[in-house]
Formats: sequence, C-alpha cells, structure tokens
Amino acid sequence: MPLDPTKNADWQIAEAAEQHMKTVYELGDKLGLDKEELLPHGHHIAKVDFQSILGRFKGRPDGRYIDVTAITPTPLGEGKSTTTMGLTQGIGKRGKNVIGTIRQPSGGPTMNVKGSAAGGGLSQCIPLTPFSLGLTGDINAVMNSHNLAMVALTSRMQHEFNYTDEQLAKRGLKRLNIDPKNIPMKWIMDFCAQALRNIIIGIGGKDDGFMMNSGFAIAVSSEVMAILAVSSDLKDMRERIGRIVVAYDKNGKDITTSDLDVAGAMTAWMVEAIKPNLMQTIEGQPVFVHAGPFANIAIGQSSIIADRIALKLGDYVITESGFAADIGFEKFWNLKCRMSGLQPHAAVIVATIRALKCHGGAPIPAPGKPIPAEYAKENVEWVEKGCENLLHHIKTIKKAGINPVVCLNHFHNDTDNEIKVARRLVEAAGARFAVSKHWLKGGDGALELADAVIDACKETNHFKFLYELSTPLRTRIELIAEQVYGADGVEYSPDALDKIKKMEEDPAIAKLGTCMVKTHLSLTDNPNLKGVPKGWKLFIRDIMTFKGAGFVVPVAGAIKLMPGTASDPAYRRVDVDVETGKVKGVF
Repeated sequence: MPLDPTKNADWQIAEAAEQHMKTVYELGDKLGLDKEELLPHGHHIAKVDFQSILGRFKGRPDGRYIDVTAITPTPLGEGKSTTTMGLTQGIGKRGKNVIGTIRQPSGGPTMNVKGSAAGGGLSQCIPLTPFSLGLTGDINAVMNSHNLAMVALTSRMQHEFNYTDEQLAKRGLKRLNIDPKNIPMKWIMDFCAQALRNIIIGIGGKDDGFMMNSGFAIAVSSEVMAILAVSSDLKDMRERIGRIVVAYDKNGKDITTSDLDVAGAMTAWMVEAIKPNLMQTIEGQPVFVHAGPFANIAIGQSSIIADRIALKLGDYVITESGFAADIGFEKFWNLKCRMSGLQPHAAVIVATIRALKCHGGAPIPAPGKPIPAEYAKENVEWVEKGCENLLHHIKTIKKAGINPVVCLNHFHNDTDNEIKVARRLVEAAGARFAVSKHWLKGGDGALELADAVIDACKETNHFKFLYELSTPLRTRIELIAEQVYGADGVEYSPDALDKIKKMEEDPAIAKLGTCMVKTHLSLTDNPNLKGVPKGWKLFIRDIMTFKGAGFVVPVAGAIKLMPGTASDPAYRRVDVDVETGKVKGVF
C-alpha cells in the first residue's frame, strides 16, 4: 500500500514507491524499445538513443499531444508538475499508452523554497533523489559548455590586451577588438546566489585576466539550456551553439562562439546531454525528463526531442509548460510548436481554490511562512472574483485554437460551494472542468480529469500562432502584451528602444521568435498586481538576443536572471542517512 500523503512527506512517499519501481528494461519493453536504445544510468534511469528511435518509428502516426499550464500562481505554486504526473497516471488507469515529458529541476529552487518539481503526494516522478540532485549530469554539461565560452572570451581579452597584432598572429589569432563594456553574457551556476549577480573579475596582475565588471546568472537561464530544449539533433545543436553571441566589438558587431573558436568544444560537452532521460511515475508510466529552462526568464519547456520520441511511442503525451498560460503556454504556443512543427490536441489549465482566493482579494501567501488563516475558511466571493484570472487564461488558450480543460487541483479544505462557483464560471466560458485528487489518490484520483482530457482530444481544434515571423518585432511584443497579458500597450526604456530600432534594421532578426522575460506572479510586470489588472502598460527595460536558440528576448520589469536564496531554504532540511546513504528531506 502506498503511504498516506496527509501523514508522510513527499520524499518518504517516493522512497517507499521506489521499492517497487520498474527497471529501465521493463520500461523499455513497454515502449517497444530495443535494448541497445537504452543507455542505463543504474537500474531505474536511462538515457535513450533518440536518433535510433525516431528512425525506427518514423512511419508511426503521432499520439495525442496535451500541454499542462496554469492560472497565475501564488508564490507557492499550484501543483502543475503534480498534475502532469497525476494526469499521466489517470490516463494510464484508463488503459491508455501514455507518456509524460517534463523538465529537469534546477538546483536553485530545489535547494531554496520551491522544491524539485517532481510532483507531490501520490503523483510523482521517481526516483526522486537523482531526479532532484543532478540526474544524469545534463545541467552540469550545460554549465561547463556555457562557462567554457566565458573562459574563451576572457582569455582572448587578456591576450589581446597583452599582445600586439603581430604577436597575436604568431599564435594564430586575429584581434577581435572586444568591447569590455558590452558583454551581455555572464557566468552561470545552478544555485540561487544573489551575491554573484554583479562581480568584478581579473583583479591582480596582467596574468590574472582582464579586469572588468561581470556577473552570474542561474544555469537554467543559459542560452545553451534553451538550445538543448529546441534542438532537433546534434548537427542542429552544433550550428546553434556556433551562433551564440557572447560579446560585441567596439563597433557593435557580434562576437560569437565561432569567432572565439570554442563552439566545437562547447558542443562536445553536450553530446550525452542531448539524449533524453527515461524515468517513471509512482505508478510506472514512462516519463521523459529533458532540459530545464525556467519560463519567467527562459523558454520554460522540456525538449522538442523528448516530445517527438514520446509522440511516436505513446498514444497520449502529457507535457508541461512552466508557470501560467501567459508565459509558459504562450512560449509553448508561439515558440516550441513553431520550432517543432507539432500541434497540441488539448491544453490543461491547473487552478486551485487557494490561487483563486489570492486573485480575489485574500492575503498573498509568502514562501516559507504559514499560509494565512483566511485560506482555510470558505469564501465564495473571493473565489468568484479570482475566477477572472482563470477566465483570462481560458481565453488565451482559445486564441491558440486549442480546447481548454480546467483542472481544479483539490485541497482538503476546498468546499463544495467554492468548487461549484468555479465550475459554473468555467463551463459558462466554454471550457471543460474537472476536480482532481491525484495528490491524495494518484491515478485513481485523476480519472475525472483523464476523461475530460481524452474527450477534449477527440474534438477538432484550429491551432494558429499569435504572430508570424514576418510580423515586426515591436508589433509582436505589443500583441503578446495586449492579447495575452491584457495590457493597454507597451512602453520602452531608451536603451531597449535603441536596441529594437537596430534589430529592426537586421533582416536576420525576422527569423527569430520572441521569448518574453516577465514575472510569473502577475499578468503584469509587477508581481504584486493580482487578478486581471486594468489600465496598465508593459514596461520593456532591455532587449537581449539569443541567436543560437533563435530568440529575441524582451525583458519586462525588474526581474533578475539570478534569483536569490530565501531566509529559510530547503537545504536546511536535507540530509543523508550515513548508514544507508539515502538522502532525506528533498521535496
């Protein structure tokens, strides 16, 4: 019997379930994989030879493709990963061949306040500890690949400063005239380390590097991570890595990894990382875990490669987009689907009564602190008011031409009256509504949701992008701001406006998608504004380009690419049983 989620922590439930896991070979048999297509990392995790799989199953029709997104969350999250696992288990309970595809968690939130994104309760991806603590080394490969570009850049700057053109030529180098004040790329690490956001490097003598301002971003914001998520194969990855812009010269010209002769070595670090990781739910359904970009500061999707192989191997594929439909789903819709050529059959919007109350006027919960007492009491008015945010996201899904299903992720103190008002408003908006108790009951608790999703997949949808690549950049930003966020328009900082004008003169920019950077805690660029704010404009303070990944990246508001660690982080409760070597406390 599984442990009781009301009495046991997630890591305890996972540890108990791991005693009965399928081996990677049992999972492979279920999927129809050859033994040689599995590259085991122990007994219960394997990388897979995606090229062999895609080649062997090339003629097989794709399965049904479902994206899981959410309403604007509270700072505590609303259980999107848990729902992804629960829905995978629920569809499995209906006798369907189903596969989940999710992102690998970053060490930053895992050791901070958000947790590992493995799911929770009786709807988790296991084994939990390796999933949460590095998995098969993909994020480490991303860090090494990315930081190697910074090593190449800073080394080149030092040599150009110390040597004449003739001396550089003898070493096979040409002066790049790197502008030390125009280097958008930072170093990366996979923790939330606010003390490293802004640093000075090269302190010392001439042998200690070129002294300049620099800094760190979190690993999952790296363009290399974005490239892992969107690459179609190793050749495509190598070409994309070679286009990464590391810095600019004193005339404003791009300096790429190819200019620094480092793109090949960067790709060498990624040869194993490009292969998806095979894991499983607590109930034994296969899950591909691959790539890990955040959605508020990056593309927020698991890899295209993982989705493609899953769609060849499964009848239903449940993938997840980070955070709410205004950012995670919007990027799934206009970036991932455009790049992959895949079209979804349905989308699930995860909501909670807690989040609806938050958007309806309840005190905003704070990570690491007890949930305000008001959330435990029935308040139908707050729920009804908060549904404005939910209905806004339903409209966004419909603009993509996709059939929406609202999943109410059930908490024990949700009341029948609160659920009734949410159901009434959702169904009046033309969306399906399902209450799901997967956290408490696993797949058995997700059957209503599974049936609603299976039913939605039977209907014809009319998928369409919000914009075409021929749409001017400023028009795209305005479309996203107005049609997805609900803004009245867009305002730009002088620096951002100058950059946009230069980009609009570059024909290559027209081939790039638009990947917005914005807080996940509000439809606006102000995390404190809940519900569906009116009478506001989106403020774009900066514009970045990820030419390798294929994005222009407008940065809205004061969001940072390196998060900070809170005063009561999760690592305070993580430890190791020194007798058995088992890790405890990861959630």
